[in-house]
Amino acid sequence: MSAAQTADKKTLTLKGAEAVIAAAKSEAQKLSAPGGVIAVVDDGGNLMALERLDGTFSAGANISIGKARTAVMFKKPTRFFEELINANGKGRTVMTALENFTPLIGGMPITVDGQIVGGVGVSGAATADQDEKLAIAGANAFSPATSAVNDPAAPVSYFEKRTVDAAFSKGAILLDGSDGRNYMVHASRREKPGQAEIHTKDTDVIYVLDGTATFITGGEAINAKTTAPDEFRGDSIRNGQTRQIAKGDVIVVPNGVPHQFVQVTDPFLYYVVKVR
Repeated sequence: MSAAQTADKKTLTLKGAEAVIAAAKSEAQKLSAPGGVIAVVDDGGNLMALERLDGTFSAGANISIGKARTAVMFKKPTRFFEELINANGKGRTVMTALENFTPLIGGMPITVDGQIVGGVGVSGAATADQDEKLAIAGANAFSPATSAVNDPAAPVSYFEKRTVDAAFSKGAILLDGSDGRNYMVHASRREKPGQAEIHTKDTDVIYVLDGTATFITGGEAINAKTTAPDEFRGDSIRNGQTRQIAKGDVIVVPNGVPHQFVQVTDPFLYYVVKVR
């Protein structure tokens, strides 16, 4: 009876917090980041470790702690909240009045075996994107890249040509990840432009099978609205980067990054592997 009323809970140790900081510092070296303060909190938002790199402004400490606390207490990357508040001047600005809430890019939850054990926040690198890259590296300190691939419980999935062709004829999901995998495979088809999209959890790995498209990434999604859990759609993108993509190209859109097809050939066919 007692076993049904309790659950094993993973805890972030001081050694683990130091490993998070080490991973973030390693990423800072790779990016030649000129500074940064890295803060790690436990799952209750309590500060466990903090390191201030040379050349970082003093206020960066409080900001990085705030980012880490926001990420763990709200269980989302802080990019989500900054973009939500800044959405074309019509965002949820009232959220800025929340106590202990720092809606600035650069905070990430730390997850181990599906449990959030803490948060990491970075402030004071050259750009907000660099803050986030350092935070992501820290949060991934306990996430082996091969864990999902090497899961012996995951069966091999095979789709014969006839099935694939049928999927591309209308656009369909080949693998939906419903068996616990952290990835999905879509056989996508477009015959016209689409809305601006933001996936807060899914990274899109796109391989163009046939056709050409004008593709915008980054920037700000205009009039973004929630359409499903962790999914937003908007009218357009402002200040994004425009690319022409064609057959054989691959482009990776990280989770949380706005993207939009604004012009496509009919049909435009592409595989999307969604990684969560």
